[in-house]
Amino acid sequence: MLVLLIIFMVTAPMLEQQRSQVNVDLPNVAAAPSTVAEDAIVITVDVGRRVYINDNQVKQKDLEVKLFHLLKTRARKEIFLRADQAVPYGDVVRTMAVIRKAGITRLNMVTDPLERKSGKTSRRR
Repeated sequence: MLVLLIIFMVTAPMLEQQRSQVNVDLPNVAAAPSTVAEDAIVITVDVGRRVYINDNQVKQKDLEVKLFHLLKTRARKEIFLRADQAVPYGDVVRTMAVIRKAGITRLNMVTDPLERKSGKTSRRR
């Protein structure tokens, strides 16, 4: 499962933090930023381990069914996952497993890009 997570993190597009009502401290990575489309489905796991679908809080046990219904009319089965860097790894992996069970064929990990200034790497806020 760790290998799968690493593959997702390496191959997923590095995205800027989407404007969201849910405040999370995303992991920082050195990569070129891109954006999440307006109509994208974004799953967020905040530091309190609460789960949101596009800023609407859902119970973890209801996530699979809600995603299934949201995606049944979409041709592209794609999700963007934002997880606070303080959320335990196991919780993120369990959320990823639920997302996959809902029929998602593409899972993108949202990160916060680093900026490089005069040879130093600094966090962008």
